[in-house]
Amino acid sequence: MTKVLLNRKIAQRIANGHPWVFGNEINRIEGEAAPGEIVDVYYHDNKFAGRGYYNPKSQIAVRLLTRKKEEINDAFFYNRIQQAWAYRQKIGYTENCRLIFGEADDMPSLIIDKFNDYFVIQTMALGMDVWKPAIVKALEQIFSPKGIYERNDVPVRELEGMQQQKGFLSAPFDTNIIINENGLQFHVDIVNGQKTGYFLDQRDNRRAIASIAKGAEVLGAFTYTGTFEIHAAHYGAKSVLGLDISENAVAQANRNAQLNKLDHICHFEAMNAFDALKNWSKEGRQYDMVMLDPPAFTKSREHIQKAITGYKEINLRGMKLLRNGGFLVTSSCTNLVQPDAFLQMIDMAAKDARKKIKQVVFKAQASDHPIVWGLENTNYLKFLILEVTDR
Repeated sequence: MTKVLLNRKIAQRIANGHPWVFGNEINRIEGEAAPGEIVDVYYHDNKFAGRGYYNPKSQIAVRLLTRKKEEINDAFFYNRIQQAWAYRQKIGYTENCRLIFGEADDMPSLIIDKFNDYFVIQTMALGMDVWKPAIVKALEQIFSPKGIYERNDVPVRELEGMQQQKGFLSAPFDTNIIINENGLQFHVDIVNGQKTGYFLDQRDNRRAIASIAKGAEVLGAFTYTGTFEIHAAHYGAKSVLGLDISENAVAQANRNAQLNKLDHICHFEAMNAFDALKNWSKEGRQYDMVMLDPPAFTKSREHIQKAITGYKEINLRGMKLLRNGGFLVTSSCTNLVQPDAFLQMIDMAAKDARKKIKQVVFKAQASDHPIVWGLENTNYLKFLILEVTDR
């Protein structure tokens, strides 16, 4: 086994359990290691740190899979997936769930989403991509799935020296499926939908609007395929308007409304939500409830401040569109903007909008996307409900 020895001075995070080893933390490498191969990592004093996969083309040179001297083979991946499934079963996430959430499940750079009997995989690092056949084999043994598809059309793969790609990892199947969530049904486009086709992480948060939606006039911005808005209609909203810039997303959102027989309450339009929020707040339009679920505004640390400015702007506009005593339902999925910074931004937006705010709910993602303390990237979703009143 090739041996990777770390510098004397490295970040404490590795000893504390973080699986990433950056290239500048490596002192020397004893032996030869091809990109994607398994290596042993040792601290400067020759104490064993862990075993993981190596890629000199990546800023993250090693991602640790285990802290034990255990063999990394097909059985290893079978056992890890079995453990992750047992956890989801215990906490009640079985029909649709994130089965593997990367580092949180000790499987760095691997995402597996389960939609009924269909599975969607992302292998976003070379060392994990090497084991894709073992991962597919384990899924077939544990679940006997109706289909497995890879959505590796993600730019991060190029940083690992890999191509973007997507396609069947099983016999071909109809990739337009319908899933159940909170008593509702939703179309999932596995091939063309964002990420793996559907955002499972907001499942529990969509239930949190049940009480405040009743009888409300609702505006939703950045709706994607309309899941929050359709929940609002289901929970008794008087009227719901959803906005998204994507014509395809809006078409699917309207199909979802029809699927649930809520299209008489819920309607979606394709338009730039940023412009609508700005213009409509100036025009004095008013709603009882405004929901904001924008995409990540940044994926790099250099643009964090720009992202915070963007989040502040849309939340300020959202507050101005609310009747006195209305509710703002707002989210951020940028893991680089941590919860404290998100709440500070909301506070600044309220002050600039001359509004008083009262926190109703503040949550993270659903528990099938577990948060592991010390792994910042696992604590990425912020979901907030506020009552907004005039000063």
